[in-house]
Amino acid sequence: MNSRTVSAELGLRLIVPQQTIVPLVASLYYASDDPYAIRIAFHVGLDEPVEWIFSRDLLAAGVEAREGLGDVRVWPSAEAEGGAPGQVLNIELSSPFGQAHFEAPAREVADFLARAYRLVPAGNETDHVDVDAELTDLLREA
Repeated sequence: MNSRTVSAELGLRLIVPQQTIVPLVASLYYASDDPYAIRIAFHVGLDEPVEWIFSRDLLAAGVEAREGLGDVRVWPSAEAEGGAPGQVLNIELSSPFGQAHFEAPAREVADFLARAYRLVPAGNETDHVDVDAELTDLLREA
């Protein structure tokens, strides 16, 4: 299937408990051939960015209210940690290696999501999945 993509670069803040706030850059990616997923790559000074993949719908719901269970939680707040004004989207990620809390500009995330939903509208995701190719890949890995 032909993939079309949407991407955005964001300036984030890593919230480190009892330490300073660390600014960093992250890239958001959405591809029509993986219509349920958002990829976020954190550029943390390593050769390769640290990448997480999670649900597009989870990120969209988190713009409006607290969402998520387990490894990914997302919620809006009216101001950033430390009292900086402005609408912020909190993204909390957990893994066996630790936990990280990021603050992202809510408007920029919402704009990215709007472009992703224009590319593949909600409810039309299955129209963009090549089931035969996915099954072939799964059987090849088995």
